Amino acid sequence: MAERGASFDVVVVGAGFSGLYMLHRLRSLGLSARVYEAGPSVGGTWYWNRYPGARVDIESQEYCYSFSPELDAEWTWSERYAAQPELLRYLNHVADRFGLRDGIQLSTRVTAAHYDEAARRWTVTTDGGETISARHVVMATGCLSVAKEPDMPGADSFEGASYHTHRWPEGGVDFTGQRVAVIGTGSSAIQAIPQIAAQAAQVTVYQRTPNFSVPAHNGPSDPAVAADWAANRAQYRREAREAGFAIRAVEQREDLALETAPDVRTAAFEERWARGGFSLLGAYGDLIFSKAANDTAVQFVADKIRGIVKDPATAEKLIPKTYPIGSKRICVDTGYYATFNRPNVSLADLTETPIEAITPTGVRRATSG
Repeated sequence: MAERGASFDVVVVGAGFSGLYMLHRLRSLGLSARVYEAGPSVGGTWYWNRYPGARVDIESQEYCYSFSPELDAEWTWSERYAAQPELLRYLNHVADRFGLRDGIQLSTRVTAAHYDEAARRWTVTTDGGETISARHVVMATGCLSVAKEPDMPGADSFEGASYHTHRWPEGGVDFTGQRVAVIGTGSSAIQAIPQIAAQAAQVTVYQRTPNFSVPAHNGPSDPAVAADWAANRAQYRREAREAGFAIRAVEQREDLALETAPDVRTAAFEERWARGGFSLLGAYGDLIFSKAANDTAVQFVADKIRGIVKDPATAEKLIPKTYPIGSKRICVDTGYYATFNRPNVSLADLTETPIEAITPTGVRRATSG
């Protein structure tokens, strides 16, 4: 543990993907560094986010470090899209493989960082009362480190069990025979809802804004894909860095949707849908620049949702109609839309009847009309 008054070239806040790499990189440059991590483990978002179904939405072969060919060669991913436990194991492996643990102080939250212009140094304060001096401070906290806390009247009065996807119990939750309300349909809900519905007696999903979601087609890692990556690693890493979304799997085409015959365009979308993941957005070069072109992809996904969800009214509520596809990060799911065909799952549209309050026994909504 760092002593009061310790001094480093660099203080790094957060021991997730970026914080671990930053420590390794700084050491390779001959700089002294200390990482402070609020959690009791390395892993960042992959330590905290352990809700049912939590997994990466970029293919495992790409969602990993690129700085070490040796690391790539010695780690074999078990799934096309790695789940949270495997990602956490990977990050712990990296911490051990590169001898990083002695530079990381766990269970320590940085509470303040003040810069002295004259001295050109930072004074960093932790919740343990430590003060550390540093030339530089790197915030490796990421964009998912602070949970969106619900602000609903009566939330404290609920007499049942309540969970937040950001603070999921380490041992998991058994929903067998339970009635469950899921509030929100963001990425974590889209991953969790199919898992919860497979256990619970009844699930009500409360949705304000529907999200575009595309299938992952997840499964065990294909040895042929892994071998191809190993043989072409340098080229594929370069292609990823040069890709529009920094994701090689998107494979951005230059063809324009609006200059393509409708049947050919639909066939291209079908091929990308069958491929899965974010690849749909790369089907044509004008999808993210032209609203008219984007509308063709929106219509394609809407028709897919209508084809999956048996109840027409539910399908229409699940189709986003107020923003273009890709203007928010699309979700990647495993069986999300099909979950609404289960007899124990229902959808509550909060744009029609918003939540008024949480009661001791459940959720009270406004009267429609």
